Amino acid sequence: MESVANKVLSVRKARTDDASEIFSVVARHAAREVMLERSIENIYDNLRDFFVVDAAVEGASGVVGVCSLHIWGSELAEIRSLAVDPSASGAGIGRSLVEACIDEARAMGLKKLFALTYVTGFFEHVGFHVEDKAELPQKIWGDCAKCAKFPVCDETAVAIDIV
Repeated sequence: MESVANKVLSVRKARTDDASEIFSVVARHAAREVMLERSIENIYDNLRDFFVVDAAVEGASGVVGVCSLHIWGSELAEIRSLAVDPSASGAGIGRSLVEACIDEARAMGLKKLFALTYVTGFFEHVGFHVEDKAELPQKIWGDCAKCAKFPVCDETAVAIDIV
Protein backbone atom coordinates (compact mmCIF):
# COMPACT_ATOMS: atom_id res chain seq x y z
CA MET A 1 0.00 0.00 0.00
CA GLU A 2 1.40 3.42 -0.90
CA SER A 3 1.75 6.27 1.58
CA VAL A 4 -1.55 7.83 2.63
CA ALA A 5 -0.07 11.12 3.84
CA ASN A 6 -1.80 13.06 1.03
CA LYS A 7 -4.96 10.96 0.78
CA VAL A 8 -8.45 11.72 2.10
CA LEU A 9 -8.99 9.95 5.42
CA SER A 10 -12.21 9.51 7.34
CA VAL A 11 -12.92 8.10 10.80
CA ARG A 12 -16.15 6.17 11.05
CA LYS A 13 -17.83 3.48 13.12
CA ALA A 14 -16.99 -0.03 11.97
CA ARG A 15 -19.39 -2.12 9.91
CA THR A 16 -19.66 -5.88 9.68
CA ASP A 17 -17.78 -5.90 6.38
CA ASP A 18 -14.80 -4.29 8.17
CA ALA A 19 -14.27 -7.15 10.63
CA SER A 20 -11.73 -9.10 8.56
CA GLU A 21 -9.70 -5.95 7.85
CA ILE A 22 -9.79 -4.98 11.55
CA PHE A 23 -8.60 -8.50 12.36
CA SER A 24 -5.73 -8.20 9.84
CA VAL A 25 -4.53 -4.82 11.16
CA VAL A 26 -4.64 -6.04 14.78
CA ALA A 27 -3.02 -9.38 13.90
CA ARG A 28 -0.05 -7.66 12.22
CA HIS A 29 0.57 -5.61 15.38
CA ALA A 30 0.04 -8.62 17.66
CA ALA A 31 2.59 -10.61 15.63
CA ARG A 32 5.14 -7.88 16.41
CA GLU A 33 4.12 -8.20 20.11
CA VAL A 34 3.10 -4.54 20.38
CA MET A 35 -0.50 -5.39 21.29
CA LEU A 36 -2.57 -8.35 22.38
CA GLU A 37 -4.15 -10.41 19.65
CA ARG A 38 -7.91 -10.60 19.18
CA SER A 39 -9.77 -13.40 17.48
CA ILE A 40 -12.15 -12.68 14.64
CA GLU A 41 -14.96 -13.81 16.97
CA ASN A 42 -13.87 -11.25 19.55
CA ILE A 43 -13.85 -8.54 16.90
CA TYR A 44 -17.39 -9.43 15.81
CA ASP A 45 -18.51 -9.58 19.47
CA ASN A 46 -17.12 -6.06 20.02
CA LEU A 47 -17.67 -4.57 16.57
CA ARG A 48 -19.84 -1.75 17.92
CA ASP A 49 -16.84 -0.56 19.96
CA PHE A 50 -14.64 -0.06 16.88
CA PHE A 51 -13.77 2.98 14.84
CA VAL A 52 -11.88 2.61 11.57
CA VAL A 53 -10.09 4.89 9.15
CA ASP A 54 -10.51 4.26 5.45
CA ALA A 55 -8.00 5.51 2.92
CA ALA A 56 -8.51 5.46 -0.80
CA VAL A 57 -5.25 4.32 -2.39
CA GLU A 58 -4.97 3.97 -6.17
CA GLY A 59 -8.72 3.58 -6.55
CA ALA A 60 -9.11 0.93 -3.84
CA SER A 61 -10.32 1.51 -0.32
CA GLY A 62 -9.05 -0.18 2.76
CA VAL A 63 -8.93 0.07 6.52
CA VAL A 64 -5.59 1.59 7.55
CA GLY A 65 -6.38 2.34 11.20
CA VAL A 66 -8.50 0.81 13.95
CA CYS A 67 -9.35 1.54 17.56
CA SER A 68 -12.06 0.51 19.99
CA LEU A 69 -13.76 2.13 22.96
CA HIS A 70 -14.68 -0.38 25.65
CA ILE A 71 -17.02 0.76 28.44
CA TRP A 72 -16.11 -0.41 31.95
CA GLY A 73 -18.81 1.42 33.91
CA SER A 74 -20.80 4.61 34.20
CA GLU A 75 -17.69 6.80 34.28
CA LEU A 76 -14.81 4.75 32.86
CA ALA A 77 -13.86 3.46 29.40
CA GLU A 78 -10.77 2.02 27.76
CA ILE A 79 -9.17 2.66 24.40
CA ARG A 80 -8.21 -0.73 22.99
CA SER A 81 -6.55 -2.11 19.88
CA LEU A 82 -5.26 1.20 18.54
CA ALA A 83 -3.35 0.20 15.42
CA VAL A 84 -2.32 1.99 12.24
CA ASP A 85 -0.93 0.32 9.13
CA PRO A 86 2.79 1.21 8.81
CA SER A 87 2.14 2.67 5.35
CA ALA A 88 -0.10 5.26 7.00
CA SER A 89 2.19 6.13 9.89
CA GLY A 90 2.63 9.84 10.54
CA ALA A 91 -0.60 10.87 8.82
CA GLY A 92 -2.45 11.67 12.08
CA ILE A 93 -4.60 8.54 11.95
CA GLY A 94 -3.83 7.40 15.49
CA ARG A 95 -4.64 10.84 16.87
CA SER A 96 -7.89 11.00 14.86
CA LEU A 97 -8.97 7.61 16.19
CA VAL A 98 -8.22 8.57 19.80
CA GLU A 99 -10.07 11.87 19.36
CA ALA A 100 -13.10 9.97 18.01
CA CYS A 101 -13.04 7.79 21.13
CA ILE A 102 -12.77 10.85 23.37
CA ASP A 103 -15.68 12.52 21.58
CA GLU A 104 -17.88 9.44 21.89
CA ALA A 105 -16.94 8.94 25.54
CA ARG A 106 -17.76 12.57 26.30
CA ALA A 107 -21.11 12.29 24.47
CA MET A 108 -21.91 9.20 26.57
CA GLY A 109 -21.21 11.08 29.81
CA LEU A 110 -18.07 9.17 30.74
CA LYS A 111 -15.53 10.93 32.94
CA LYS A 112 -12.27 9.09 32.30
CA LEU A 113 -10.55 7.15 29.53
CA PHE A 114 -7.51 4.93 29.89
CA ALA A 115 -5.33 2.67 27.79
CA LEU A 116 -2.59 0.14 28.43
CA THR A 117 0.22 0.82 26.00
CA TYR A 118 3.83 0.38 24.98
CA VAL A 119 3.74 3.81 23.31
CA THR A 120 3.33 6.12 26.27
CA GLY A 121 4.75 9.15 24.44
CA PHE A 122 2.01 9.04 21.79
CA PHE A 123 -0.74 9.11 24.41
CA GLU A 124 1.00 11.86 26.41
CA HIS A 125 1.16 13.93 23.21
CA VAL A 126 -2.62 13.53 22.88
CA GLY A 127 -3.21 14.70 26.48
CA PHE A 128 -3.06 11.49 28.53
CA HIS A 129 -0.92 11.08 31.66
CA VAL A 130 0.72 7.99 33.14
CA GLU A 131 -1.59 6.32 35.67
CA ASP A 132 -0.96 3.67 38.29
CA LYS A 133 -2.62 0.43 37.17
CA ALA A 134 -3.87 -0.02 40.73
CA GLU A 135 -6.27 2.87 39.97
CA LEU A 136 -7.98 0.66 37.37
CA PRO A 137 -9.36 -2.32 39.33
CA GLN A 138 -12.11 -2.94 36.77
CA LYS A 139 -9.48 -3.59 34.11
CA ILE A 140 -7.16 -5.58 36.37
CA TRP A 141 -9.81 -8.01 37.53
CA GLY A 142 -11.95 -7.88 34.38
CA ASP A 143 -9.28 -8.54 31.75
CA CYS A 144 -5.75 -8.53 33.09
CA ALA A 145 -6.25 -11.46 35.45
CA LYS A 146 -7.07 -13.60 32.37
CA CYS A 147 -4.03 -12.44 30.37
CA ALA A 148 -0.94 -14.60 29.85
CA LYS A 149 1.21 -11.64 30.96
CA PHE A 150 -0.54 -11.31 34.34
CA PRO A 151 0.77 -10.35 36.87
CA VAL A 152 3.97 -9.30 35.07
CA CYS A 153 2.47 -6.90 32.55
CA ASP A 154 4.97 -4.67 30.80
CA GLU A 155 2.42 -2.19 29.46
CA THR A 156 2.01 1.28 30.95
CA ALA A 157 -1.39 2.64 31.96
CA VAL A 158 -2.27 6.10 30.66
CA ALA A 159 -5.45 8.06 31.38
CA ILE A 160 -7.24 11.29 30.57
CA ASP A 161 -10.08 13.01 32.41
CA ILE A 162 -12.78 14.10 29.97
CA VAL A 163 -15.11 16.02 32.25
